[in-house]
Amino acid sequence: MIDDRTASEIIEVLLRRGAEFVELFIEERDSSNFSLVNGQLERALSGKSFGVGIRAFSKNRSLYAFTNDPSKEVLRQVAVNLGEVIQGNGEPSPLDFRDQSIENRHLFILEPFSVSKTDKVRVMKMAFNGAKSVSKLITQVLVDYWDYDQRVTIINSEGLKVSDRRLRTRLMINAVASKHNEKETGFYGPGAAMGFEFFNTFDVFEAGQKAGRIAARMVEAEYAPAGRMPVIIANEFGGVIFHEACGHALEATSVAKGSSVFTGKLGQKIAADCVSAVDDATIPNAWGSANIDDEGTPTKRNVLIENGILKSYLIDRFNGIKMGMESTGSARRQDYRYAPTSRMSNTFILPGPYYPEEIIANTEYGLYAKSLGGGSVNTGTGEFNFSVREGYLIEKGRITKPVRGATLIGKGSEILLKIDMVGNDLERGQGMCGSVSGSIPADVGQPTIRVSELTVGGRNR
Repeated sequence: MIDDRTASEIIEVLLRRGAEFVELFIEERDSSNFSLVNGQLERALSGKSFGVGIRAFSKNRSLYAFTNDPSKEVLRQVAVNLGEVIQGNGEPSPLDFRDQSIENRHLFILEPFSVSKTDKVRVMKMAFNGAKSVSKLITQVLVDYWDYDQRVTIINSEGLKVSDRRLRTRLMINAVASKHNEKETGFYGPGAAMGFEFFNTFDVFEAGQKAGRIAARMVEAEYAPAGRMPVIIANEFGGVIFHEACGHALEATSVAKGSSVFTGKLGQKIAADCVSAVDDATIPNAWGSANIDDEGTPTKRNVLIENGILKSYLIDRFNGIKMGMESTGSARRQDYRYAPTSRMSNTFILPGPYYPEEIIANTEYGLYAKSLGGGSVNTGTGEFNFSVREGYLIEKGRITKPVRGATLIGKGSEILLKIDMVGNDLERGQGMCGSVSGSIPADVGQPTIRVSELTVGGRNR
């Protein structure tokens, strides 16, 4: 660990070169990553990592470098190298770091490294058995297990010194169903900011069945119709469309550059009256939660949209300076190799008044997107294209048959205005979000919603 005196000396090197702000991000991490293929353990990796990131602000620039060597000599040289880019002069005041205590909202019981590999593999095999039990059409099951224990300390030139510990555990089940020469996949990937006790919070066998059921059902389904039609998007991971097509456009990373469709629209109507959405990193033990962000700012619940009105962006320190706005505790990064920037944590549409059955009963004809897969998004314009992993046709207010091969095509800012029914069944799903500061855990979520009209790509008319 780096003592206060060393941290002070490193920061002073950059302040003397004219930096306006300097920050050290110190990270230690233990991690495990196992893969089970068709019931056989194919990979079992465990490791430790350590690194220090040094960031400095100078004249509207953010400079960043990192090292794995915590010795004073190396850290000082990294700071000197950054200082050569700044090429200025400054007179730093004496630094007096204040240890900031934080409330730990994300308590855990079983540290991952106190649990044997045998027990971890036992959980994976339980999920494998669940997926295989669904149907003889299931021909392959891949189960991945992750856990990590991340300890971070953030020290900056304003005297801040704060630490946080983050445990995360996740299981990911991919099932493949085959019939004749065709294959379909099903996926389920629950995760949490918890230790190994996470596997006592849900039925692992049923989680495997969920992935297997999607694959087996879809491989026997007809192809989906194409055209513009009402689309009902189910709760939980259905929220990935809001995350990708709208959430990224609310991050200061794009707003500060003026490249977001939502730049300059605070206080304006950007969604239907029935739509309210938040980003909340304070939810206890949620996959995307943390006590502080990666700049040391306490996290909070940020209301992004309230009754259709844009209320807030997600803002980090550097982009906040550009925008003249305070940080919202939203700075995140994959690890010490990345400079932080504004990112989502647990982002979801808030529940409305309708039961999901009411929404379906009020739809004469359309598509029910039960589960979404991958897609592509232009984060500047919000234009998206998402595959429907599990879909069903709605006819005369009833779900009539499964359909496959559907894609949802649209623009985030437009579908926000076309949501006309919001359900009362909010659930969140877990995923990894990739952007300029690396890949980070993030919850997506929503209740069941109906988009009154959306382009569906399919094969049948």
